[in-house]
Amino acid sequence: MQNTNMQTLAVDLGDRSYPIYIGSDLLSNPDVYAPHIHGKQVMIVTNDVVAPIYLEDIKKALKGYRVDTVILPDGESHKDLTTLNKIFDALLEHRHNRTTTLIALGGGVVGDMTGFAAASYQRGVNFIQVPTTLLSQVDSSVGGKTGVNHPLGKNMIGAFHQPQAVIADTDTLETLPLAEMAAGMAEVIKYGLICDSDFYDWLQESVASLISGDAELLAEAIYRSCENKAKVVSQDEREGGIRAILNLGHTFGHAIEAHQGYGSWLHGEAVGAGMMMAADLSARLGVLSDGQVLKLRRLLQAAHLPVEGPKDMSCDDYISRMAVDKKVLDGTLRLVLLKQIGEAYVTSDVPSTLLLETLMACGAKAS
Repeated sequence: MQNTNMQTLAVDLGDRSYPIYIGSDLLSNPDVYAPHIHGKQVMIVTNDVVAPIYLEDIKKALKGYRVDTVILPDGESHKDLTTLNKIFDALLEHRHNRTTTLIALGGGVVGDMTGFAAASYQRGVNFIQVPTTLLSQVDSSVGGKTGVNHPLGKNMIGAFHQPQAVIADTDTLETLPLAEMAAGMAEVIKYGLICDSDFYDWLQESVASLISGDAELLAEAIYRSCENKAKVVSQDEREGGIRAILNLGHTFGHAIEAHQGYGSWLHGEAVGAGMMMAADLSARLGVLSDGQVLKLRRLLQAAHLPVEGPKDMSCDDYISRMAVDKKVLDGTLRLVLLKQIGEAYVTSDVPSTLLLETLMACGAKAS
């Protein structure tokens, strides 16, 4: 497979290992797909925003296969069981069998739903991730987490199901609006915070160029983000231990998304505010300095991300939503916090008084 614009790295999971391809002009390249499609049937799952831009290109790359498509409504508000059933309907109507390959063409919502459909259809079929947003290229397409939302909690219904490959075409980022670029930057910043302080320092210098769409720097940011995530996932595929650090800011962020209504806040926006809360709480526990918290605040602001939660959320709103979270074990809330920049840890030992102080410092109303 020859492509001078492409970088490749691997997610090492034994017989479930797979490559991540990163570069330009990949989406329409048949040579990228062929090694990862083992039957003749292909189902492309996309949405009504992405389809008009990229669907025909990917179809051209899949000549020689029997290609069907299902186009879902766009947005986090449609990441539910009702919409998921549209994928199953299409698979059954077109008589797809166990050798079919699903291709997720879109952002994190499409990727998560397609992966869950692949995990469930005939008890498991292959799928390929073709992420078209920065957030999905650096985070949600890698690692095998799939699922849908429930009104009471985000991603509470799902499965672990690894893709055959991730094809991250950086050209797709040229069509992203600023809000989507910012949302993706939240997950990029997360990797620096949890396990790569050198990357974090690089982001401080590069954030303006990344947000403005510098192609070379974006390719570097995507590669380093995927590299960091691949290392963590390779150690802990099903989140029994260290993988939980990838959820920095997410317990707070998921509470925001569930309370506001899925789609009102972009996932990355909620994670940005959530990381600010995690840093604030880490400082109140005495393990992070006020200067480090301020530096993060400035970086998030430079990335056009919120540093406070919604003004209409109370402390009780947060606490009740956070209680319905995958990181709650035996009724005990666990939070991902920071020992220092580049090192995260998971703890359930957080005084409720400090948690309430953080929530109010980050915009929550007193209950």
